[in-house]
Amino acid sequence: MESNHAEKARQLFLQGYNCAQAVVCAFDDLTGLDRDTAARLASSFGGGMGRMREVCGTVSGALLVLGLVCGYADPASPEAKKAHYARVRELARRFREQNGSIICRELLSGVETTPGGDPEPRTAEYYARRPCPRLAAQAAGILEEMLKEIEEEKSNDPSHRHVQDQG
Repeated sequence: MESNHAEKARQLFLQGYNCAQAVVCAFDDLTGLDRDTAARLASSFGGGMGRMREVCGTVSGALLVLGLVCGYADPASPEAKKAHYARVRELARRFREQNGSIICRELLSGVETTPGGDPEPRTAEYYARRPCPRLAAQAAGILEEMLKEIEEEKSNDPSHRHVQDQG
């Protein structure tokens, strides 16, 4: 696993990707998505879902990656769904613990923003007043930590080990 998805997410935000795109694109090594597909997939979630200031785009991006990397696909598997939703809640809990909220408008409380739905121009002043590059790094860091924990759990679980031929 790439060792610094957090810094990559921060840099991608600073290059102009929205908050969700920055996180999803930072994990291209694990998702297998090309940059264009990853950016399109996450494009709706920037600014708390199309600048509605709902769930922070960095959290949405991290959850998209979590689903792609270790989500469930079988609708008839309630245990897989239950386990995945527990991971979703854990990621949100960790982010909330570090930032006080997962809601964009709350995270931007006290930050001067342009009202309305149109994206703001990316200027030096924009980057200076926003927590978004830091939040992208935090969300990616939390996700990276969780993915390592999940991998360790799997390697310690006998049902996930390969049976070696002792012949």
